[in-house]
Amino acid sequence: MRRRSPTSSPAENMEKGAAKNHRSRICMLASLSAFFWLLLLYFHFVVLGGNTVDDSSLVDRISASSESMNTHPSDSQSTPISRRNNAQPDPVSPRTDAQSTPMSRPSNARPMPANPPPTITEPKAENFPFLRALRTIENKSDPCGGRYIYVHDLPPRFNEDMLKECKSLNIWANMCKFTTNCGLGPPLENVEGVFSDSGWYATNQFAVDLIFTNRMKQYECLTRDSSLAAAIFVPFYAGFDIARYLWGYNMSTRDAASLALVDWLMKKPEWSIMGGKDHFLVAGRITWDFRRLSDEDSDWGNKLLFLPAAKNMSMLVVESSPWNANDFGIPYPTYFHPAKDADVFIWQDRMRKLERKWLFSFAGAPRPGNPKSIRGQIINECKKSNVCKLLECDLGESKCHSPSSIMKMFQSSLFCLQPQGDSYTRRSAFDSILAGCIPVFFHPGSAYTQYTWHLPKNYSKYSVFIPEDDIRKRNITIEQRLSQISPEEVKIMREEVISLIPRLIYADPRSKLETLKDAFDVAVQAVINKVTKMRRDIIDGRTDDDFIEELSWKYALLEEGQYVGLHEWDPFFSKPKGGNVESKDLSAEAAKNSWKSEQRIHS
Repeated sequence: MRRRSPTSSPAENMEKGAAKNHRSRICMLASLSAFFWLLLLYFHFVVLGGNTVDDSSLVDRISASSESMNTHPSDSQSTPISRRNNAQPDPVSPRTDAQSTPMSRPSNARPMPANPPPTITEPKAENFPFLRALRTIENKSDPCGGRYIYVHDLPPRFNEDMLKECKSLNIWANMCKFTTNCGLGPPLENVEGVFSDSGWYATNQFAVDLIFTNRMKQYECLTRDSSLAAAIFVPFYAGFDIARYLWGYNMSTRDAASLALVDWLMKKPEWSIMGGKDHFLVAGRITWDFRRLSDEDSDWGNKLLFLPAAKNMSMLVVESSPWNANDFGIPYPTYFHPAKDADVFIWQDRMRKLERKWLFSFAGAPRPGNPKSIRGQIINECKKSNVCKLLECDLGESKCHSPSSIMKMFQSSLFCLQPQGDSYTRRSAFDSILAGCIPVFFHPGSAYTQYTWHLPKNYSKYSVFIPEDDIRKRNITIEQRLSQISPEEVKIMREEVISLIPRLIYADPRSKLETLKDAFDVAVQAVINKVTKMRRDIIDGRTDDDFIEELSWKYALLEEGQYVGLHEWDPFFSKPKGGNVESKDLSAEAAKNSWKSEQRIHS
């Protein structure tokens, strides 16, 4: 055999080099493959793992671009009603370690860079423009989280200009004195010792527009940034507006301000967020003044609550409709407007200690023109009873319209009768509760289905219900029914009534209660809860397809998990075929009669 030379030839060198290069390529491919799988595992466990979101809180699904917008409100969005504290807290909660990633990592691990915006697997925050407002709820360090209110800066023709022409707000009385003291009216002197020494005013029962708006100026969670708002307030004096034109004006004049308001609102960017469903306004009159059914000048009121845009808003009125969903009942103003908690506590203690010599009492006039009214029978029974005190309001008896006379009678009675007035409701019901007198109602629409935000659902805790038919058919006398209640039960019920006083009165708008929630506070929180639920339903895709507006009065009475069905009060709210007839009667006759009562008060 021939031995191979120790010195390689050029051909052999090329062969060796080719083999070496082949092995290098294999190593490189193996390295790239390993790097690819390491990168894939890193992306899966670290990036995607760190981006895991709790599905139970869609509010946390905000992209990095939304985060960068969450800065302090700018002055360019200012409104005349602003927070008293200029330093507005950051409404955005920082994410905690528990929220950042479900995986633990060593303490010496280097911090990871910020995660990229959610991918298509996450819902886009831009789909819900109100998410920034909802996120404030999660910020536990912000006392206003989930409670911010944005107030529209309306042109003065919708509010302040009306006060400049206060003489025109009522054709029978000069309303100028009632617009003083932020809408509370002139102070009442405590000549007979019936009132407290301070905090009592001759407040007009239809002055809620002004009182509520002035209370809003003291609200602790106002914001200039509408994107943070849990709800949006419209400071339109709807009650004062319609009061100017109810008598002797055509429908065009009556509708003018309402149409102009809606036109103004719909052009604002805030309206587009929810189509006005997060907006609310206050009208210190009964709902029938704003529900004109026809375009005839002879028909009553304006059509504010029938305007398509207004149907999206929530309107707070002193009497709402049982068959409509866009208005909500709030208390009539009483004469008591405390400036501090102590004023309320002292008054409550005083009401507990009073001697009450009358079993029941009634202040009011008969309604001879209304065949359905039971007032005549109530007055006759009271006149015949030795345990009833009557204050007749007819024949120009001035004592009936004297705050001190009314409060003195209520303070000396165990029970105060509250039949329907010209419409379902009466201011007198709130005066009696303020006096610690247990109200007796004869129609559920007088309180139970009206003031569901402010009164307990269990009405038997604070009142007595005697169906009107029991009085008409003389099934039982009022005295018999009330005498069946034991003294111990009366004491428990009266304590419940007295405990309700803070949430049924409007505090002095020039100050603020420290710990107590007044009627304003309760109403605002109820609106916020309503809007917040609506927003969450939108996020979760829930709809109210089965909602029956004509049965609106039933929904607020439902407990959790209950459904609308037959109710014991159905006969009180049943509408005859061609139900517009009854609605029209209510909207016109009841409202007109209410104005006649107002005429008697000021004549």
